[in-house]
Amino acid sequence: MNCPFCEYFDTKVVDSRPTEEGQAIRRRRECSKCKKRFTTYEKIEEIPLIVIKKDGNREAFNRNKILNGIIRSCEKRPVSMKDIESIVDDIEKNLHNTMEKEIRSAYIGELVMNRLKDLDEVAYVRFASVYRQFKDLNTFMEELRKMINEK
Repeated sequence: MNCPFCEYFDTKVVDSRPTEEGQAIRRRRECSKCKKRFTTYEKIEEIPLIVIKKDGNREAFNRNKILNGIIRSCEKRPVSMKDIESIVDDIEKNLHNTMEKEIRSAYIGELVMNRLKDLDEVAYVRFASVYRQFKDLNTFMEELRKMINEK
């Protein structure tokens, strides 16, 4: 880190501590040449996620869309809000960990369905029926057969 006063290349960290919000690290530095002190902040670089929709359009990732879809699927089911938020948190973390800038909505939908299948089968079928756009009763029955055969 170059000194902002004399541009010397060698500085040392005198003090390090987290910010009040805990989202960054505040570092007090001292220049080895001019001895002046200055502050720097270190924080995680967040890569904005873009979702590629089925029709090819792109939009910014919105965790609330996943949250609302899961809430609708779990309506009148014995699923706690804590469990739902945990699923959304895990999915969002998974998406950020891919280090991809653009993610297909199909991938996100599969993540949601995999998590719902383990949590509540009825919520899974509800989500899948909308996500996979079941056209008729036969398509719906095929999905139910797959679930029964997996058990």
